[in-house]
Amino acid sequence: MPSSADGCPCGSGQSLTQCCGRFHAGEPAPTPEALMRSRYSAFALDLTDYLLSSWHASTRPAELAPGPTTRWLRLEVLESGEDGDDGHVHFRATFREGRRFGALEERSRFRRESGRWFYLDGSPTVTRLRPGRNEACPCGSGRKFKACCGRGV
Repeated sequence: MPSSADGCPCGSGQSLTQCCGRFHAGEPAPTPEALMRSRYSAFALDLTDYLLSSWHASTRPAELAPGPTTRWLRLEVLESGEDGDDGHVHFRATFREGRRFGALEERSRFRRESGRWFYLDGSPTVTRLRPGRNEACPCGSGRKFKACCGRGV
């Protein structure tokens, strides 16, 4: 588990405390994008209680199994916006499970109730990534795959 001074998993460049950590601690996220980023960070940090509490009651599952085998590597927000109490975020999240890499792309819907945003639902697609040794690493480091996440694969 990263310390509160570590960089936020959402990739904002801020510390976890300054970024998503404050939403994990109870502060309402001001926008659908901020909530989505905090949910991505919660997946990366395995904060299942936060994921459930930020999920709209009409679509929330009864429980959420922890995902310790998935390592979330990078988040890209492709588009986001809001119209009154309805919001949307289109994002791509790169992950690693064992020796395999993949990308989850989703168009998510959000709803604001009593001043708080909640994740409503989304249309996800998952693509397996097969980076070549000399291609850019899927984690977003800017290094070649063989010199980054591809070592030992």
